[in-house]
Amino acid sequence: MEFESANPTILKSIKQRDLLNTWLRLYARAQLLPRIVEYQPERLAEELPDLVFYNVTAAHSPPRLVIQSDGTRMSAAYGHTGKGRYLDEYLGAKLASVVMPVYHECLARALPVYTISDIDDSYGRLVAYERLLLPFSDGGDVTHVIASLKTISEDGGFEIKNLMRGNDALPTAKLRVVIDRDLFHRAPGRIPAGDLIEFS
Repeated sequence: MEFESANPTILKSIKQRDLLNTWLRLYARAQLLPRIVEYQPERLAEELPDLVFYNVTAAHSPPRLVIQSDGTRMSAAYGHTGKGRYLDEYLGAKLASVVMPVYHECLARALPVYTISDIDDSYGRLVAYERLLLPFSDGGDVTHVIASLKTISEDGGFEIKNLMRGNDALPTAKLRVVIDRDLFHRAPGRIPAGDLIEFS
Protein backbone atom coordinates (compact mmCIF):
# COMPACT_ATOMS: atom_id res chain seq x y z
CA MET A 1 0.00 0.00 0.00
CA GLU A 2 1.50 3.33 -1.09
CA PHE A 3 1.51 6.39 1.17
CA GLU A 4 2.44 9.87 0.00
CA SER A 5 4.36 12.45 2.01
CA ALA A 6 2.33 15.45 3.24
CA ASN A 7 2.29 18.35 5.65
CA PRO A 8 -0.48 19.14 8.17
CA THR A 9 -2.43 21.36 5.76
CA ILE A 10 -3.64 18.21 3.95
CA LEU A 11 -6.37 17.74 6.59
CA LYS A 12 -9.82 18.93 5.53
CA SER A 13 -11.64 18.87 8.87
CA ILE A 14 -10.97 21.86 11.13
CA LYS A 15 -11.62 19.67 14.17
CA GLN A 16 -9.09 17.07 13.02
CA ARG A 17 -6.61 19.86 12.34
CA ASP A 18 -7.06 21.06 15.94
CA LEU A 19 -6.33 17.54 17.19
CA LEU A 20 -3.22 17.35 15.02
CA ASN A 21 -2.03 20.81 16.09
CA THR A 22 -2.14 19.76 19.75
CA TRP A 23 -0.08 16.67 18.86
CA LEU A 24 2.38 18.81 16.86
CA ARG A 25 2.94 21.23 19.76
CA LEU A 26 3.91 18.29 22.00
CA TYR A 27 6.03 16.59 19.32
CA ALA A 28 7.94 19.77 18.40
CA ARG A 29 9.49 20.17 21.86
CA ALA A 30 12.08 17.45 21.26
CA GLN A 31 11.01 15.79 18.00
CA LEU A 32 9.79 12.83 20.07
CA LEU A 33 6.43 11.12 20.27
CA PRO A 34 4.30 12.67 23.02
CA ARG A 35 2.99 10.69 25.96
CA ILE A 36 -0.76 10.11 25.78
CA VAL A 37 -1.27 11.53 29.30
CA GLU A 38 0.07 14.89 28.02
CA TYR A 39 -2.46 15.06 25.20
CA GLN A 40 -5.24 17.44 26.24
CA PRO A 41 -6.87 19.17 23.25
CA GLU A 42 -9.19 22.04 24.20
CA ARG A 43 -12.37 20.49 22.81
CA LEU A 44 -11.58 16.85 23.49
CA ALA A 45 -14.99 16.16 25.09
CA GLU A 46 -16.77 17.35 21.92
CA GLU A 47 -14.66 15.00 19.79
CA LEU A 48 -15.03 11.85 21.90
CA PRO A 49 -17.91 10.42 19.81
CA ASP A 50 -15.54 10.36 16.80
CA LEU A 51 -12.42 9.11 18.63
CA VAL A 52 -11.12 5.60 19.21
CA PHE A 53 -8.29 4.92 21.67
CA TYR A 54 -5.96 1.94 21.21
CA ASN A 55 -3.19 0.29 23.20
CA VAL A 56 -0.41 -1.27 21.12
CA THR A 57 0.82 -4.75 22.03
CA ALA A 58 4.34 -5.22 20.67
CA ALA A 59 4.46 -8.92 21.56
CA HIS A 60 3.16 -9.70 18.07
CA SER A 61 4.73 -9.02 14.68
CA PRO A 62 3.33 -6.80 13.33
CA PRO A 63 2.16 -5.22 16.61
CA ARG A 64 -1.55 -5.48 17.34
CA LEU A 65 -3.94 -2.81 18.56
CA VAL A 66 -6.43 -3.34 21.38
CA ILE A 67 -9.53 -1.11 21.33
CA GLN A 68 -9.74 0.73 24.67
CA SER A 69 -12.84 2.73 23.83
CA ASP A 70 -14.76 3.51 20.73
CA GLY A 71 -16.89 6.46 19.81
CA THR A 72 -20.63 6.06 19.64
CA ARG A 73 -20.77 7.06 15.98
CA MET A 74 -18.04 4.61 15.05
CA SER A 75 -19.73 1.79 16.94
CA ALA A 76 -22.80 2.53 14.82
CA ALA A 77 -20.75 2.54 11.61
CA TYR A 78 -19.30 -0.89 12.40
CA GLY A 79 -22.53 -2.29 13.81
CA HIS A 80 -21.36 -2.95 17.39
CA THR A 81 -18.84 -1.93 20.02
CA GLY A 82 -15.33 -3.35 19.96
CA LYS A 83 -13.97 -2.38 23.38
CA GLY A 84 -11.37 -4.84 24.65
CA ARG A 85 -10.93 -6.59 21.28
CA TYR A 86 -8.01 -6.67 18.89
CA LEU A 87 -8.73 -4.26 16.04
CA ASP A 88 -7.92 -6.80 13.32
CA GLU A 89 -10.37 -9.34 14.81
CA TYR A 90 -13.05 -6.69 15.28
CA LEU A 91 -12.79 -5.64 11.64
CA GLY A 92 -12.86 -9.16 10.24
CA ALA A 93 -10.57 -10.46 7.50
CA LYS A 94 -12.26 -8.57 4.65
CA LEU A 95 -12.11 -5.07 6.16
CA ALA A 96 -8.79 -5.73 7.93
CA SER A 97 -7.12 -6.25 4.55
CA VAL A 98 -7.67 -2.57 3.67
CA VAL A 99 -7.72 -0.97 7.13
CA MET A 100 -4.83 -2.60 9.03
CA PRO A 101 -2.07 -1.46 6.60
CA VAL A 102 -2.99 2.14 7.52
CA TYR A 103 -2.45 1.42 11.22
CA HIS A 104 0.74 -0.55 10.52
CA GLU A 105 2.12 2.44 8.59
CA CYS A 106 1.42 4.71 11.58
CA LEU A 107 3.19 2.27 13.94
CA ALA A 108 6.16 1.72 11.63
CA ARG A 109 6.72 5.40 10.84
CA ALA A 110 5.75 6.68 14.33
CA LEU A 111 4.08 9.64 12.60
CA PRO A 112 0.50 10.78 11.98
CA VAL A 113 -1.28 9.10 9.08
CA TYR A 114 -4.31 10.51 7.28
CA THR A 115 -6.59 8.74 4.81
CA ILE A 116 -9.78 9.46 2.92
CA SER A 117 -11.90 6.61 1.59
CA ASP A 118 -15.25 6.55 -0.19
CA ILE A 119 -18.00 4.13 0.76
CA ASP A 120 -21.72 3.88 -0.05
CA ASP A 121 -24.29 3.83 2.73
CA SER A 122 -27.17 1.35 2.72
CA TYR A 123 -29.15 3.69 0.42
CA GLY A 124 -26.32 4.09 -2.08
CA ARG A 125 -25.30 7.59 -0.97
CA LEU A 126 -21.58 8.30 -1.24
CA VAL A 127 -19.85 8.94 2.09
CA ALA A 128 -16.28 10.17 2.56
CA TYR A 129 -14.56 8.51 5.51
CA GLU A 130 -11.66 10.59 6.87
CA ARG A 131 -9.25 8.87 9.28
CA LEU A 132 -6.48 10.60 11.25
CA LEU A 133 -4.16 8.38 13.31
CA LEU A 134 -2.01 9.98 16.02
CA PRO A 135 0.79 7.90 17.62
CA PHE A 136 1.97 8.22 21.23
CA SER A 137 4.73 6.60 23.25
CA ASP A 138 5.70 5.99 26.86
CA GLY A 139 9.30 5.91 25.56
CA GLY A 140 10.62 4.09 22.49
CA ASP A 141 8.11 2.48 20.15
CA VAL A 142 4.48 3.51 19.71
CA THR A 143 2.43 2.38 22.73
CA HIS A 144 -0.90 4.14 22.03
CA VAL A 145 -2.82 5.40 19.02
CA ILE A 146 -5.79 7.77 18.89
CA ALA A 147 -7.93 7.59 15.76
CA SER A 148 -10.20 10.47 14.74
CA LEU A 149 -12.83 9.16 12.34
CA LYS A 150 -15.07 11.56 10.40
CA THR A 151 -17.87 10.71 7.97
CA ILE A 152 -19.13 13.33 5.51
CA SER A 153 -21.58 13.13 2.62
CA GLU A 154 -22.04 15.78 -0.06
CA ASP A 155 -25.65 14.56 -0.25
CA GLY A 156 -26.16 15.88 3.27
CA GLY A 157 -27.77 13.12 5.31
CA PHE A 158 -26.63 9.51 5.21
CA GLU A 159 -27.18 6.28 7.13
CA ILE A 160 -24.28 5.63 9.51
CA LYS A 161 -25.70 2.37 10.87
CA ASN A 162 -23.58 -0.51 9.55
CA LEU A 163 -21.89 1.91 7.13
CA MET A 164 -18.65 -0.09 7.11
CA ARG A 165 -20.32 -3.51 6.96
CA GLY A 166 -23.58 -2.77 5.17
CA ASN A 167 -22.58 -3.76 1.64
CA ASP A 168 -20.21 -6.08 -0.18
CA ALA A 169 -17.97 -3.35 -1.59
CA LEU A 170 -14.89 -2.37 0.39
CA PRO A 171 -14.07 1.31 0.99
CA THR A 172 -12.25 2.87 -1.98
CA ALA A 173 -9.05 4.69 -1.00
CA LYS A 174 -8.88 8.27 -2.33
CA LEU A 175 -5.94 9.58 -0.30
CA ARG A 176 -3.26 7.94 1.88
CA VAL A 177 -0.56 10.12 3.41
CA VAL A 178 2.03 10.14 6.17
CA ILE A 179 2.32 13.58 7.73
CA ASP A 180 6.11 13.81 7.79
CA ARG A 181 6.75 17.43 6.76
CA ASP A 182 6.47 20.71 8.70
CA LEU A 183 6.07 18.89 12.01
CA PHE A 184 5.49 21.99 14.07
CA HIS A 185 2.51 24.19 14.81
CA ARG A 186 2.56 27.92 14.23
CA ALA A 187 -0.41 29.68 15.74
CA PRO A 188 -2.34 31.70 13.15
CA GLY A 189 -1.71 35.42 13.11
CA ARG A 190 1.73 35.17 14.65
CA ILE A 191 4.69 36.81 12.94
CA PRO A 192 7.66 34.44 12.54
CA ALA A 193 10.71 35.45 14.55
CA GLY A 194 13.25 37.36 12.51
CA ASP A 195 10.73 38.99 10.17
CA LEU A 196 11.23 42.72 9.77
CA ILE A 197 8.30 44.98 10.39
CA GLU A 198 8.28 48.50 9.03
CA PHE A 199 5.97 51.21 10.27
CA SER A 200 5.39 54.30 8.17
